[in-house]
Amino acid sequence: MLQRNEYLSKLIKWKHEKLIKVVTGIRRCGKSTLLKLFENYLKDNGVNDSQIISINFEDLQFEELRDYKVLYKYICEKLCKDQWNYILLDEIQNVANFQRVVDSLYVQDKVDIYITGSNAYTLSGDLATLLSGRYIEISMLPLSFKEYYELNGNLTKDDAFARYLKNGGFPYTAVMNNDEKIEDYLEGIYNTIIVKDVEERQNRSNKDINFDVALLKSITRYLADVIGNPVSIKGITDYLNSNNRKVSDHTVSTYVTALTAAFIFYPVERYNIQGKEILKTNKKFYIVDVGLRNHLITKRNLDLGFMLENIVYLELIRRNYKVNVGKVGDKEIDFVVQKNGVTEYFQVSANVSDEKTFAREISPLESVKDNYKKTILTLDKFTTGNYNGILVENAIDWLLQ
Repeated sequence: MLQRNEYLSKLIKWKHEKLIKVVTGIRRCGKSTLLKLFENYLKDNGVNDSQIISINFEDLQFEELRDYKVLYKYICEKLCKDQWNYILLDEIQNVANFQRVVDSLYVQDKVDIYITGSNAYTLSGDLATLLSGRYIEISMLPLSFKEYYELNGNLTKDDAFARYLKNGGFPYTAVMNNDEKIEDYLEGIYNTIIVKDVEERQNRSNKDINFDVALLKSITRYLADVIGNPVSIKGITDYLNSNNRKVSDHTVSTYVTALTAAFIFYPVERYNIQGKEILKTNKKFYIVDVGLRNHLITKRNLDLGFMLENIVYLELIRRNYKVNVGKVGDKEIDFVVQKNGVTEYFQVSANVSDEKTFAREISPLESVKDNYKKTILTLDKFTTGNYNGILVENAIDWLLQ
């Protein structure tokens, strides 16, 4: 098993706290492995097998436990009195009304609950209402470049990054050396997400819309193609209608919401730096994994800057920043980030060795008259340095920090 130490340390940090630990993230990003690593940690630190109740709801041997009443009875019969009990419930969204089980277990003494879900709706509706203030969400992503590089220690960092750009960071792809197998694996992930986490879920909850898988895939490919560009629902609708797919803004909005709920895309709002307000129009979308993007679209190696921008965005949210796209006058800053009350600014460009490109990238940062840190991240190794307080850093080195 790949050691996801960053996420494991978070689970350990929250152990025994009176909070339900909810691990969310796209399918195959490593949530099941994380629970198994945590289970091994517990056993290595003196916890008996009888104190651990671990259930994966995608395993057929637990199919009968998808009835929430049966599940609750099963768990209660296994609880050890006067000892800590660790409840690990993987892919909990497969259990209808699971919220009732979690809520009932929560009120019991010495019951430590950990659940995972592949859909943001895990934390919506009744669960959010029942457990308001009583859960901590741990958002999980595929491998960071640092994790990928450590796993492929036989490669130089430049070669590792080239492979990461092409294949992405889903854990299993990191240990594959066959491009055809990687393509097949990514296709399997994609189809499973589209069918299980989007179509089936939406057809159960949205009776007014019968989800069209072909339309869903068209919208997915469109968003994958325009990562890093401002996008509006109307713009997507117009694009589809121009390609003889007659759809409404409402339908497109529902589909886009479903894709973000399945953690395929992450919407980023634009922020007016001077007016200090969120702009309501034209969000940007970033995809959860660049390897998945390469699989979805035919245009490759033509937009390295946007691919790099996507990777930087994912790294920023891994580092627990709140991320917006910045607008200053008629100029744009790729990312305005905040953490612990501190703001930073990031521009991302594949290469800034050209004088005009350098001027274009640094100009928006120069327009911001505050003392917060400002950084340009680039794959170019020849322009790194400090330019009147604005740092230019090699993106690969920054990702490995």
